[in-house]
Formats: sequence, C-alpha cells, structure tokens
Amino acid sequence: MMDNQIFLTIISVNFVIHLLFWIFGFLFLFRITFCKRTTCKISSHKISIIIPARNEEYNLPKLLQSIRHQDLAPEEIIVVDDFSEDRTKAIAIQAGVKILPSAPNPKEWKGKSWACYQGAQIAQGDILIFLDADTTLEKDGLQRIVETYLKLGGILSIQPYHKMKLIYEELSLFFNIIVVSAIASFTVFGNRIKPAGLFGPAMIVSKQIYFQYGGHSSVKREIMENMAYGSLFKNKGGDIYSHAGRHTISFRMYPRGIIDLINGWSKGFASGAVKTSIPILIIIVLWIIGAFGTTRNLIQELFLGDTLQTMLWSLLYICYVLQIYWMARRIGNFKVYTAIFYPIPLLFFILIFIYSFLRVFIVKKTVWKGRTINT
Repeated sequence: MMDNQIFLTIISVNFVIHLLFWIFGFLFLFRITFCKRTTCKISSHKISIIIPARNEEYNLPKLLQSIRHQDLAPEEIIVVDDFSEDRTKAIAIQAGVKILPSAPNPKEWKGKSWACYQGAQIAQGDILIFLDADTTLEKDGLQRIVETYLKLGGILSIQPYHKMKLIYEELSLFFNIIVVSAIASFTVFGNRIKPAGLFGPAMIVSKQIYFQYGGHSSVKREIMENMAYGSLFKNKGGDIYSHAGRHTISFRMYPRGIIDLINGWSKGFASGAVKTSIPILIIIVLWIIGAFGTTRNLIQELFLGDTLQTMLWSLLYICYVLQIYWMARRIGNFKVYTAIFYPIPLLFFILIFIYSFLRVFIVKKTVWKGRTINT
C-alpha cells in the first residue's frame, strides 16, 4: 500500500512539473506585435531597398514584383549580386533595378553582412530597408513597415509570416516558434523586457543611424549578424524593435526540398541559441522538455493501462496541441494536423539542433549556397 502511495505521489509531482513547463510557453510567446498603418507622413523621406542576393533566381522575381505592386514607391531598389552562379543578375537587369556586383568577400566578413554593407554605402535614400531575397511584401506592406518605423525610430526588424505549401515544410514548426521567441520581443512582460536582438530577413533603419553605429561592419565576424547587431545597438543606448510580419511581409523559406530545409536551419541555429538571453533560453528549453516529456508519459501510461493517469496526460497533451497551434498560426500558415502530431516536428527540431551544434562548434564549418563559412 505504501509503495503505491509513493508511486502515485511521484506521478503527481511529475504531472505538475510538466503542467508548469506548459505554462512557461505563455511567458516567452504571448503578445505578438504587428506593423500597422499610422498617421506618420512619408513624403519627406526617400526609401532605399537593399536586397543581398546569391543564387536567387527562384525568389528574386517574386520579391521585385511585390515591390512594384506597392502603393508606396521606393526611391531605389539595390540588388547586391553576391557572385551568383544562376540568372540572378539577369533577372535584376530585366526588372530595371540598380545592380551592384559585390566585391570579393574580405577574409574576416561572414554571412550576408558584406553584401548589405556595400548596398548601404551607395544608397541614396535616408531610410534603408534590408530585405532577404526570399521575402515578399504583402498588399500595403511597405507602407505599414515605413509608417511603423517612423513612429518608433531606432531600428525595426520584422520576422516574415511563413507561408508553406508542401507537407515537409511543416517540419519548420518549432524553428519558427523559437526564432520568434528568442528575440524576447513578445513575452508576457511586454515592453518591460528589451529585445535581445533583431530578426534577419527584414530590417529598417535610417541611413544616419545605420552608419552612426557602424552598420554591418560592426558585426562582420558574426554568422547571426542580426542578433549581434541588435545587441550591439542596444548596448550603445539605441532603441531596437521587432515585429511579426503577418499582413505585411511573408516568405516561403525552403521550397526546394527537405535537404534545403535541413541545410538552412542547421546553418547557424546553434549560434543563434548562444546569443539568446539566458532566462528566455532556460524557459524555452523547459517548455520543450515539457512537450517531449508529456508525449513520453502519455505513451507510457497507454501501455501501462492506468485509466486515470492516461486521462491526465491526454489532457495535458491536448493543452500542448492547442497552445502550439495558437502560437503557430500567428507566425505562419501551419496546419492543425502539425500541432496535433507535434512530436514529429519536435523530434526533427532536436535532431537538427544537434546537427547544427556539431557543424558550428565542433567541425567549425558550415556550407550555404555553395559557400563554405568558417564558424
């Protein structure tokens, strides 16, 4: 009798711990901020859009077309051709945008920082917008971005809304949740916590502020230049803001297959984890442990045949499903079945994170778009 009571006590404590870990999810991803139209006047500003592009013949036409369809027209669009081996340059020429062939990468520069910095140096506008080539502006997206920025000042970064078409793309579920959460812009504590860094795909800043703080040259040795630049800017007293991109800007990250998805997420995800603030990182890790542990305990109770415990763990599993779907739908067009079967993308996330850790910190080399990067 005593052994049974001890066993039930352990089970109860185990359940309460996992329930607490589930609650942690509401701490790091609760209030998501989106770009909105404001009354700020744009007419007195000239806007330069800078697009670093390497082998982007698939993505670039969609981005350029989305810019052309905006009611707000930028002063210039600069495509920095980073030694593309496909039709990227030809597409940019056909579109009639300004093309800047990149100079050879200086040895100490990593990632896309060199391309961005070169584009900023020749930009004529007083507002710089850096866009990854795989992004697409939504209707009135440019207007929303600029008006939001003029209201806030400092530096504004935006994580695009992830649009997916094929089932393997749903494996990005936990990567998306954690990328958005790791910035610490959307916690339950609101503006009382300053963002840890910036999102990489879209950033807007005045040209004056950009060069005042060194631009991308100040983070030239960083793979995750967005996190490093945001941290540097904040430490020097600047204001940084991060928004989510729903109804403003979107992307389809890895449409060319699961290998492309694996290489993309493993490129620097472990490096990004290192840049995340320790409290947020701990909360995220405990939440992931709770999601994984809930699945394990539910399977265990199904085999043991304990009706009460099976019901409890089933209830908590459903809570995780609802929470994950609530999170995911605000940052991408994830399907409900992806949340229902969340252990599959969770296991994928854990394996890719381990792979990323090995590439970044053990092998100390990673390959992206045909270029080997020393990490």
